[in-house]
Amino acid sequence: MDLAILLSGIAAGAILFHTAIIAPTLFKTLGPAEVKIFLRAVFPKLFNLLVFLGIVMLALFFFDMGNIYIALVTIILPLVCGRLVPATNKARDEGNDIAFKRLHTISIVLTVVVLLSNLSWIIHTFR
Repeated sequence: MDLAILLSGIAAGAILFHTAIIAPTLFKTLGPAEVKIFLRAVFPKLFNLLVFLGIVMLALFFFDMGNIYIALVTIILPLVCGRLVPATNKARDEGNDIAFKRLHTISIVLTVVVLLSNLSWIIHTFR
């Protein structure tokens, strides 16, 4: 179970690091063209990392049905986010601000659900 907690911490930490450190730094230091290239390379990797961590957690939780939902959330929601990336990028490239904002908001909400699910499980475990 300690490994599962570590994996949840890595998932939450990756999301927080990306949103609190990487993205703001990029927007302050690079131009829009460079930010676009970097973020389009990094976001799929972030979602793939979360899916991988979720799969490992699922294997660890296989016999503990009470925590299996954390693994499933950590697998399914980033998979959905990853599938939204091409459509989000296309909407941005075509100047379709409404579609971009909707897709981006969905991605943010799903990522926040992954973050909060992993953090709540860690906090609940240590109570």
